[in-house]
Amino acid sequence: MASTSATMGHLPSGIGICTTIPDILYLPELIFGGLVWILVACTYVVPANPQGWVMFVSVFCFTMTFIWMCIFACGVHQNSRGWATADFVYHGVAAFFYLSASVALAKVTIDKKDDTLFNYRLDISAVVFSYIATLLYFIHTIFSAWRWKSF
Repeated sequence: MASTSATMGHLPSGIGICTTIPDILYLPELIFGGLVWILVACTYVVPANPQGWVMFVSVFCFTMTFIWMCIFACGVHQNSRGWATADFVYHGVAAFFYLSASVALAKVTIDKKDDTLFNYRLDISAVVFSYIATLLYFIHTIFSAWRWKSF
């Protein structure tokens, strides 16, 4: 298990992102965000607006998290307070976006419960994975805030 004391006061680079909290959360965020993206894309979109927001959030957060992970893995950041602040802000915004998308997706799913069982199961799975992604981004935000404050 990764130690939080290893993350205080510096930003990891290279393989260090796989061993420190909160950076170890990049991969689960990508996995669950990708699952939301795939499951929503597989369902029949009746109310296009809420589903469109969910697709935007999942694609945006998946892409930005992948880019953010690559920046940290390649060591492009210079271990500065600015990068720690940007990490905290990005994950806070992503958590807020995912929470709003999760609520919209849950509302659409509740309204569509008379749909076919297969589509309803896909929608339920998307809602569950969306809330898991929200939780992961929220936890990442908290640990990023602690790291930012210790800089």
